[in-house]
Amino acid sequence: MADSQTSLVQLQSLLAIAPEAPDSDHTNEAIQQWLEQLSATSLSALFDSQPNQWRNQWHQTLACSLFVRSQLLQPEQDSPTLLSILPNLNTQWAITDYQQSLQQHLAPLLDDKSVDSGLRQWRNLMMVRCIWRDLNRLAPTLDITKELTLMADVAVNFALNYHYNAMVKSKGTPVNAQGQAQPMLVIGMGKLGAYELNLSSDIDLIFAYPESGQTTPSPTNGNVISNQEFFTQLGQKLIKTLDAQTADGFVFRVDMRLRPYGQSGALVSNFDALENYYLTQGRDWERYAMVKARVMACSAGDAQNSVPLAAATNELLTLLRNFTYRKYVDFSAIEALRDLKTRIRQEVKRRRLKGNVKLGEGGIREVEFIVQALQLIRGGRDSQLQTPSLVNALNALVTLEAIPADVARALLNSYLFLRNAEHAIQAWQDKQTQDLPQSSNSQWALAQAMGAKDWPEFELQLSQHMHFVSEQFGEVIADKDNNKNTQAGQQWRSIWNETQAPFITELLEQLDFDCADDGAQTLLALHQAPQVLATDKTGADRLNRFVPLLLQKLSSRAGAGQTLQRLQPFIIAIARRSAYLLLLIENPAALEQLVILSEASPWIPERLAEYPALLDELLSPTNLYQIPNKEELSAELTQTILRIPEDDLEQQMEALRYFRHAHGLKVAACEVTGKLPLMKVSDYLTELAEVVLSYALDLAWQDMCRKHGLPGDHEGGNQPNFVVIGYGKLGGIELGHGSDLDLVFIHNANAQKETQASEGQRALDNHTFYTRMGQKLILLLDTKMPSGTLYEVDMRLRPSGNSGMLVSTLSAFSKYQSDAAWTWEHQALVRTRVVAGNAQLAQEFAAVRKTTLCSERDLAKLKKDVTEMRQKMRSQLGSKTKEEQAGQFHIKQDAGGIVDIEFIVQYLVLAHAHNNPTLVEWSDNIRILEAIGQSDLLSETQITTLIEAYKALRSETHKLALQQRGNKIDGAGFEGLRGDVQGVWRELLE
Repeated sequence: MADSQTSLVQLQSLLAIAPEAPDSDHTNEAIQQWLEQLSATSLSALFDSQPNQWRNQWHQTLACSLFVRSQLLQPEQDSPTLLSILPNLNTQWAITDYQQSLQQHLAPLLDDKSVDSGLRQWRNLMMVRCIWRDLNRLAPTLDITKELTLMADVAVNFALNYHYNAMVKSKGTPVNAQGQAQPMLVIGMGKLGAYELNLSSDIDLIFAYPESGQTTPSPTNGNVISNQEFFTQLGQKLIKTLDAQTADGFVFRVDMRLRPYGQSGALVSNFDALENYYLTQGRDWERYAMVKARVMACSAGDAQNSVPLAAATNELLTLLRNFTYRKYVDFSAIEALRDLKTRIRQEVKRRRLKGNVKLGEGGIREVEFIVQALQLIRGGRDSQLQTPSLVNALNALVTLEAIPADVARALLNSYLFLRNAEHAIQAWQDKQTQDLPQSSNSQWALAQAMGAKDWPEFELQLSQHMHFVSEQFGEVIADKDNNKNTQAGQQWRSIWNETQAPFITELLEQLDFDCADDGAQTLLALHQAPQVLATDKTGADRLNRFVPLLLQKLSSRAGAGQTLQRLQPFIIAIARRSAYLLLLIENPAALEQLVILSEASPWIPERLAEYPALLDELLSPTNLYQIPNKEELSAELTQTILRIPEDDLEQQMEALRYFRHAHGLKVAACEVTGKLPLMKVSDYLTELAEVVLSYALDLAWQDMCRKHGLPGDHEGGNQPNFVVIGYGKLGGIELGHGSDLDLVFIHNANAQKETQASEGQRALDNHTFYTRMGQKLILLLDTKMPSGTLYEVDMRLRPSGNSGMLVSTLSAFSKYQSDAAWTWEHQALVRTRVVAGNAQLAQEFAAVRKTTLCSERDLAKLKKDVTEMRQKMRSQLGSKTKEEQAGQFHIKQDAGGIVDIEFIVQYLVLAHAHNNPTLVEWSDNIRILEAIGQSDLLSETQITTLIEAYKALRSETHKLALQQRGNKIDGAGFEGLRGDVQGVWRELLE
């Protein structure tokens, strides 16, 4: 007895609350009463090892939580229950730990009353554990919120399946028309969906099931009911078990107001009803809520005869994701978010929420709004933002440069501080409140929980965090433009509203609008365009806001009317896709770039009219003019495709097309603004094609292997024994805007060997395997999709042309080149190289190419073949006599043009490579010309002439392409250059 009394005194000393706590006397008296009810020896082991640590944790927990006191400091509290959680407080629990804990706690329960009581007692015990860990910082904040969420997941799943199984016994199993048992899926919303529950959170739920139908006959009375009725009753039972307040408390407060039609809607909906609602009735604020949606519970049912839960879950999440995110940068969400932002601020003022760490100005909700708003706007395009987690989304926004890294860090710090404050407020009495406390006791406890020395220090810290959040919240969605309220804005609106061309011209001239007549005709044509006339009210309103802004932006620039003409097809193209109009309205910088680039090149607005999604690239001028290298291009494409499911080939193809078009726009923007020289433009466009080809080849390879297994004798690891040969501009690293790809496919496998794979759908001989892979690659490249084609592919340069096999073996290619190829085919081989595929086979192809090109030739025959082919091309493709007489010059095909230079280069390589192998090391004309000069086959003056002429003429073709003009130009100014090229031609080939 003496030992027991000694232990009691020691424990009382360890657990005593510090005297400075406002209610320390009352608390210490409760501790004394509690200790007298317990066996001192049963608790002593908990404190013997680290008494100071336990004293500090007890002090912090009991001082800062009346709820924990009520649970632990009661005479009737069962000490074995307390002992079950105390030794595990430093351990992070997984969902299996919570499941095991609940199973042990509820093992003997058999009826609804016992389940309800047991769940509540277990919940209170788990809350003690989480509050203890939180107040003593035994785990990071987000680990605590995750554990609270896992606790909710376990409780909801248990209650759902308990009632489901009981109802199946009394009412039969709900099935679809095929007799498959139907599960009920529970969608967790808000913090529950994001694994971010707080200490006294309610849970927002939506109930759904896959298909309508009815139950099987009831085992008790043979009756049947509809699936809708069955799941409605199930939902009601689940809510009652979780939400009803009893003597033991509650499990979780349940909020069902986020379901379709809110409180007036059906409690449960099948998937078709959900899809129809979100397609026809869904509101923008519901998209905001759906950002955090997660299927967190489902009734298991009969595993042998039920709808597969994984498939049902994926179907439901896909349905919700399609509603939530648009497949483009979604500025249509801005208007709704702006209204929501306004309502949030108005609510703060109306309800006087200044002292609320969640709803007040600068509170938790505003941090969430900042992140979720950007998720809604950009999540359709950047799928890494499609996450319910605030932290994951914030990190993705930094990666995407949508938020500066320092701002994101500060936001996260403020968010965690506010969440800790929220937890401390709720830990006090387990009440769902975020209001700052008013009593001295609770204020002291909150400051103590937050590590502040006193209440004023805590208030200062809180004020700093909330002020920063409020500033960021105010900036995330800018207020509506006020242009229409300015005098200038009203003038431009009146011009757009005018429908008579002479009056429009007069008004434009009064405002010094350059090329006013062109501008007037364009505005009139826009008014009369069928697409504009067919716009709905929203589209018309946005167009009426956009055009005056555009006119004002154009008004200060030369050639404004001509630029507006160039933009006319683009405006018509997006008139009924008004989200793009809104993008430009909301982003003055993007509108500025659109005007600059359209002024410089009609090619750019035409591309934007064809692929409006490319407007996304104008949002960041810095990024628009920043050109990545090949490695960065490849990494970006890989990262983009990794976000897409492996089996979704269509989405992968769309992503490839957007990637190619977006980077093509970038390089065009850099070229027309003088930020990138000609050679760099061609290099970049060629590298872009190589990256896309490599990825498309890998897609084709993986698809073939999934269907047919590996080809026979395959030793290439993850690479096919296959290469893509680039000819022409691709081979010569000279791609331009809109260039097609001249390709040849080669494999190096035994053509007759059967595939050894048994898991494929059927075995194929190697030749058939690689032929189909080549066909698949072409399909990936030139299939017309909503986002266009990747590249147009030309395969006519393969052995025997269109009549030849699509894919050749290397040996067959080599034999053809040595025995059957025409001289022009050897000329074409000069500008070839491997652009994708197996590295070893690439080396072997290079050896075949070198051998072929270095073969000694009859110079007289070679000269005759080259000149005859050149004359044939010139007569078919060059300027006609009348055009030449009029001073026209076909920059590629006429005498002294680009093709003359190319033929000179090819002739010299074929004529002299047998003595000068260095001539075949390169496939681009500039470096071949440099090698020719080093071999003394032409004079230094001739080499300089050809190189400068080639660069100048190619630069002109790029300008012509961006100005959407053909290759025939006024020859004035090119006479000297052409004469120099023709001089070299005559010396060599005449």
